[in-house]
Amino acid sequence: MLKKNDMAVVTISDMGVDGEGIGKVDGYTLFVKDAVIGDVVNVKVMKAKKQYGYARLMEIVEPSPYRTEPVCSVARQCGGCQIQSLSYEKQLEFKKNKVRGNLIRIGGFEEKLIDRIMEPIAGMEEPFHYRNKAQYPIGKDKEGNLIAGFYAGRTHQIISNHDCALGVPINRVILEKVLAFMKENHISAYDETTGKGLVRHVLIRFGFITKEIMVCLVINGTKLPCAEKLTESLAQIPGMTSITYNINCENTNVIMGNEIRLLWGQEYITDYIGDVKYQISPLSFYQVNPVQTNVLYGQALEYAGLTGNETVWDVYCGIGTISLFLAQKAKKVYGVEIVPQAIEDAKRNAEINGIQNAEFYVGKAEEVLPDYYAAYAKEHPGENAHADVIVVDPPRKGCEESVLSTMVNMGPDRIVYVSCDSATLARDLKYLCENGYGLEKVRAVDMFPMTGHVETVCCLHRVNS
Repeated sequence: MLKKNDMAVVTISDMGVDGEGIGKVDGYTLFVKDAVIGDVVNVKVMKAKKQYGYARLMEIVEPSPYRTEPVCSVARQCGGCQIQSLSYEKQLEFKKNKVRGNLIRIGGFEEKLIDRIMEPIAGMEEPFHYRNKAQYPIGKDKEGNLIAGFYAGRTHQIISNHDCALGVPINRVILEKVLAFMKENHISAYDETTGKGLVRHVLIRFGFITKEIMVCLVINGTKLPCAEKLTESLAQIPGMTSITYNINCENTNVIMGNEIRLLWGQEYITDYIGDVKYQISPLSFYQVNPVQTNVLYGQALEYAGLTGNETVWDVYCGIGTISLFLAQKAKKVYGVEIVPQAIEDAKRNAEINGIQNAEFYVGKAEEVLPDYYAAYAKEHPGENAHADVIVVDPPRKGCEESVLSTMVNMGPDRIVYVSCDSATLARDLKYLCENGYGLEKVRAVDMFPMTGHVETVCCLHRVNS
């Protein structure tokens, strides 16, 4: 077994959830940041546990045939792009294999079944500049100069970067105007250690279809001095639609506070996914990759197999993005979401699209769905609440068992499961397939190129009553 500070040469055969390389030395597993599949590397063990350890990459002895030069000059330091050094073709293969492996290992599904029903991963033609949202922390460098960028991995040290390879090009123009405004008007950057200073973050949203732009400064105070100078500068940018500030005076890692104040324009921008129009405020949850969101939701809609006569439940519905997609083809859609603001957004988005067959509930999915089922049985003796299709898009932790059991009790013909974590997906699919459902189709969708994350959409059908 290796010990701390030991040196070793290791061949990287796989990658972990955060994009770190994984290799073995005499059966002992090492996790190596910045190493990619196929690399042979010289490493130093930094932390050694009984079964595995963490090592620092010291030297690439033999580069992987899949290794590529990162587009971004600070890709290694920044915590945003974990696998930019891996060719995009190999990234897609790695992500598909990750989903496949979890379904087999955690879900207990047979390899032959998964290989038969798993469709090709949906990748991007252009895997850069896909993010419609960016949140830049503002701070100072060692010389005291104002900087904006991203946090280094697992730290709160800001890596200066105005031109992120995943963001839209206009971000750089906006950041430089904000920093120039702060410098000229002696406006301070927030300091996490002291809790002093004013500007904490700059949030930028961009409508890929509408080309509308939002800028929101997150401040440690209730007023932004000389704000009219900032708005005058930013308003010159074509497409600028919304300039606001957000008040966050808490000593917290949470970026946004609850209060938004308008400086110029309106408090929201609009954009489209498919034919559905959405209003997006600074606090709205909205998928950050609109191109792949269209692919993901289109796949979910296809798996739902709607004919216009179905009652559909969309559990963990957010601002109704999937709900409104489904409502175009369903008889009735019910959405459930714990965040009240998100439900207000969902109702407003239904209204601006003229969608009248969508209804939304505020509350925890693990409470709303079972309560609805129980109340229905009480009001309709001898009958059970039924859904033709249930769609779930839970957070990373997956579905609570109470949600899964109620879904089974409601007996939908089809369940469409959208997941951002294939490990908890596999666990939940195992439960559903042990309780009357069969796994019919699986497709991974690369929503976040250059990172270790992958979305998956699955279709299940009822195999017995």
